[in-house]
Amino acid sequence: MGDGIFGPTMDLMRSEPMQLVQLIIPIESAYHTISYLGDLGLFQFNDLNAEKSPFQRTYAAQIKRCEEMARKLRFFKEQMTKAGLSPTKSLRSSDIDLDRLEKLVLGELESELIEINSNNEMLQHTYNELSEYKLVLQKAGELFHSAQSSVAAQQSELEAYNTAEASIDSALLLEQEMTMDPSKQVKLGYISGLVAREKAMAFERILFRATRGNVFLKQSVLENAVVDPVSGEKVEKNVFIIFYSGERAKNKILKLCEGFGANRYPFMEDLNKQFQIISQVSGRLAELKTTIDVGLAHWSNLLQTIGFEFEQWNFLVKKEKSIYHTLNMLNMDVTKKCLVAEGWCPVFATDQIQNGLRRATLDSSSQIGAIFHVLQTKDSPPTYFRTNKFTSAFQEIVDAYGVAKYQEANPSVYTIVTFPFLFAVMFGDWGHGICLLVATLYFIFREKKLSSQKLGDIMEMAFGGRYVIMMMAIFSIYTGLIYNEFFSVPFELFGLSAYGCRDQSCGDASTAGLVKVRATYPFGLDPKWHGTRSELPFLNSMKMKMSILFGVAQMNLGIIISYFNAKFFGDHINIWYQFVPQMIFLNSLFGYLSLLIIVKWCTGSQADLYHVMIYMFLSPTDDLDDNQLFFGQKFFQILLLLSALAAVPWMLFPKPFLLKKQHEERFQGQSYARLDNSDYSSEIEPHSVSHNHEEFEFSEVFVHQLIHTIEFVLGAVSNTASYLRLWALSLAHSELASVFYDKVLLLSWGYNSILARSIGLIVFIFATVGVLLVMETLSAFLHALRLHWVEFQNKFYVGDGYKFYPFSFASLGEDDE
Repeated sequence: MGDGIFGPTMDLMRSEPMQLVQLIIPIESAYHTISYLGDLGLFQFNDLNAEKSPFQRTYAAQIKRCEEMARKLRFFKEQMTKAGLSPTKSLRSSDIDLDRLEKLVLGELESELIEINSNNEMLQHTYNELSEYKLVLQKAGELFHSAQSSVAAQQSELEAYNTAEASIDSALLLEQEMTMDPSKQVKLGYISGLVAREKAMAFERILFRATRGNVFLKQSVLENAVVDPVSGEKVEKNVFIIFYSGERAKNKILKLCEGFGANRYPFMEDLNKQFQIISQVSGRLAELKTTIDVGLAHWSNLLQTIGFEFEQWNFLVKKEKSIYHTLNMLNMDVTKKCLVAEGWCPVFATDQIQNGLRRATLDSSSQIGAIFHVLQTKDSPPTYFRTNKFTSAFQEIVDAYGVAKYQEANPSVYTIVTFPFLFAVMFGDWGHGICLLVATLYFIFREKKLSSQKLGDIMEMAFGGRYVIMMMAIFSIYTGLIYNEFFSVPFELFGLSAYGCRDQSCGDASTAGLVKVRATYPFGLDPKWHGTRSELPFLNSMKMKMSILFGVAQMNLGIIISYFNAKFFGDHINIWYQFVPQMIFLNSLFGYLSLLIIVKWCTGSQADLYHVMIYMFLSPTDDLDDNQLFFGQKFFQILLLLSALAAVPWMLFPKPFLLKKQHEERFQGQSYARLDNSDYSSEIEPHSVSHNHEEFEFSEVFVHQLIHTIEFVLGAVSNTASYLRLWALSLAHSELASVFYDKVLLLSWGYNSILARSIGLIVFIFATVGVLLVMETLSAFLHALRLHWVEFQNKFYVGDGYKFYPFSFASLGEDDE
């Protein structure tokens, strides 16, 4: 096994051989053993305590302790997010002990942060209250000044009724005091404060109704929003002052203020006292501002210190919790001195696991070493493919359909080539391919930086499939050169066109009259074919036939892989009664059609292939006349037709009878053939145990085989037709690119105006990127995916396995708990 450019080169054809292992671990070395296995990441533990709840397991207390530490770390993360900070990924390792981390670090830091937050909230609350109080003093002073001006203007009218010194109250209730005995005047009370602007109208209306209009309310709008002391949010408010008479009215006003969330503040009539209080409040605000800033600076510094170590602490806690979670999956033996573990591991990892067990024994100073014992089992092992960053994305494409059965042939080996190639057949344009290649090379060259960043969902998906997109782009450039299309424009890259004008009258490329004047264009489509009347029918015919050739070739590849699958598992029944008749049936019809296409291309014959294939079934004995492509074609067609008809009962009848015979011999001791992975054991007796004789349901087997036969016969036709999507999408992509070029770019370039040309160029770029490079890429990707999942993989791929998920510290995600 060598090293490739993308890491170790892997054998992807078959999954890694797996073994079920039992580990007997002394309790004193159990922690170190699990830790080493987590570092190795090649052992999948089976839960031997599945019947127990999490609280009944041995290490429930340790897990609860880790969850408490994780809670504190989440609190730190929330505080850092609130401060606009993010954890720093430090390269140095932390040697801090978990007990010290829990008590001296996390505990103390949490207490300090809680105290800082509490003090800051209290100071901020006081600061916000004093800020509102200062605004009330300023605005209420203006209201009182306005009232005093009104008193001066009306003083002469009051002298006849009141010899006492005029007050601000008489000015506000002038009309009432004119009818009142001066000796019986009542001193008015007032309440000042702030109310939310959105509630001000309702506050005034309900206040009027509650007091039956026996109050006087004045409001002043604040220009800027203020921070509410209760909610801590900025709110637009109005300053209000309410004049009232009597305790009953006062109580009603206080309840309404409380109900509307209006903050009340005291106010003095005396101007000197007002200025004195404003001065005191301003000084207090300055002191609080300084104190708050110092506290926030300390808070920020503390969070920065936490941020430097956060990732290491977080990983340490997750690692510790995962170790105890795994220990809870182990079973205690009868002596209470050892833990028993069972799980799957690759065969190649045996030496590495045993070395880890020995190191754990030494580190824990245990007198007894752990025992590594391979168990014999008939359970299906998990599927494990060793992939690298290049092959992993292709493996994910296959796994999205279904995980390969253990030791089943892996479609991703072929998908690495066939998937981007079929995509490129539909997307062929070397200009668009270059655009895709440039975009994916950006991801590849910056993959180290981008892999550590949080990307959006779409960008994350594109980045994960960067090597798939790179292959798609390379193949698109190749097929684009064959189609000779660069943003739908042909170029003479490999020489001059083989065609020229017969005379001067055919100067227009869209007219007839082109004749062959030189050797055939060496690579791809001749540039003169673009724009001629013959272009569309020619491309239609070429791409349609090419799609059939690719489809039949890939379906044959799938059947050949099924042969190697059956041979690998020793399933001779499927080799002779499934693979052989399927190959005969498919190639007697569609393989023959592919042969006719190639012969017609090579000979330049004008034979009608539609007529040949239709009358091959309707009138196989009639003469072919002008549709004959080679000598003996009539006899050959009759032979192929009979072979296709014979292949159907060949697939249907022998296999059920042979399975019945094999079943009888198996339990009579006459045959001891390996059947664990045969079609019989996996499809006919899925729930049986090998040593229990169960009745063979012949009717069920026969119906099952009948369904398989009908599915293949009909699928051979429908799957071949399905590959015509390669032709349809390729033409659609080419025509869309041509429309954008001719009707947008060239049309705008015909105007002698910079503005028109600029608009045309911008529209062309956005249309190309949005429609052709995004939507068409996604469309071709999905169609290529369908061709692989349905038309290709259904010929050989079962996909009913389950993945190998080893216990590994490397897989501890950021959000795992």
